[in-house]
Amino acid sequence: MADISSDFLGIKSPNPFWLASAPPTDKKINVMRAFEAGWGGVVWKTLGSQVKNVSSRYSAVDYHGSRVMGFNNIELISDRPLDINLKEIREVLKEFPDRAMVISLMADNTKESWHELIKKVEDTGAHGLELNFGCPHGMTERGMGAAVGQDPEIARMVVEWVMEIATIPVITKLTPNVHSVVPTGLASVLGGTDALSLINTIQSVTGVDLDSFVPNPNVAGKSTFGGYCGPAVKPIALKMLTTIAQNETTRKVPISGIGGVSTWRDAVEFMLLGASNVQVCTAAMKHGFRIVEDMIEGLNYWMDEKGFKKLDDFIGKSVPTMTHWEDLDINYHIVANINQDKCVHCGLCYIACEDTSHQSINLDYGKPYNKYTIKEEECVGCNLCQLVCPVDDCITMVEQRKAPEYLNWKDYQRLGLPLNDH
Repeated sequence: MADISSDFLGIKSPNPFWLASAPPTDKKINVMRAFEAGWGGVVWKTLGSQVKNVSSRYSAVDYHGSRVMGFNNIELISDRPLDINLKEIREVLKEFPDRAMVISLMADNTKESWHELIKKVEDTGAHGLELNFGCPHGMTERGMGAAVGQDPEIARMVVEWVMEIATIPVITKLTPNVHSVVPTGLASVLGGTDALSLINTIQSVTGVDLDSFVPNPNVAGKSTFGGYCGPAVKPIALKMLTTIAQNETTRKVPISGIGGVSTWRDAVEFMLLGASNVQVCTAAMKHGFRIVEDMIEGLNYWMDEKGFKKLDDFIGKSVPTMTHWEDLDINYHIVANINQDKCVHCGLCYIACEDTSHQSINLDYGKPYNKYTIKEEECVGCNLCQLVCPVDDCITMVEQRKAPEYLNWKDYQRLGLPLNDH
């Protein structure tokens, strides 16, 4: 089988699946269970000044019967004494020396506080540090978390403080609560960070209880903005990851991908767009630690099928395919085709196209079934019909180029070619 072992900044693990800094990595008993299940590494829940949490802490968005499509939390960093955390980290390292042990940190915003915390953590034998520049609630009011990650100058300053004293690899975790992750990512790299991880959670409100009128989660009749994660944020995470992988400076350091990774397929997508490994949280909280077994098996089989021998063979492979809209080929054109043998005559394609798109599908009433066919001359190739069709490969998109040569929007304007005639 393929070799799925990971080497991230010299931190070795049997696979690229790490648990993210979160409740699942809060204590020895959890981390031991995770490693016994097969996880390649963990990022221990953020250590810093001890805090006090509230109750309740979580809320979720369900969608069409799928529970926890999106997950929200207002939990803070570790509320356990620092000495207990450090003791348990040492104990886990003795039991599982072959797994990655990275410690998330959020010190008070002074050089002395960061230096003191790093020295204590490094004494445990941990393999790396992750700087939490992303927590969107609670800690921001104290000038930490996202308050650091939203200001590139402060982020660079803190990274420089850390790099003065750190003797093990440093990963900087970026907040998505910005217009772009690149400025902070760039500042962190210029400050000397060894790697980046993203995304942290997105500030959110998951919904409002229509009886109490209080947004979730409810804390004695009040609520607050929380951090949103889970499958719902994956598209946003992939976009932000790609921008880091495209930048000439930030792409020079390894990236740990985070944000809605629930399956081996998700992990592969993150890695194709530049991540060297992935971190998981919500999926483990919903399904338990043994989901990593499917991730390991799926990644192995996919790599064998594609002929990839090691992770580096495909990491970043999709990044060059992402471009600007104005560079896309206008002469490339596709039209829909409905396989009548697979069609279940539900009419969803017709309704979507007729009501909200380009009226490009014929409806022929029949007994017992209606028949749907494509008006090729009207089809613009938007592929909405394919997306709403409930049957795999019933609707396919067939290439019908407008012209053989490549032509983008900038060239189109330069040549003075005509726009659409309606």
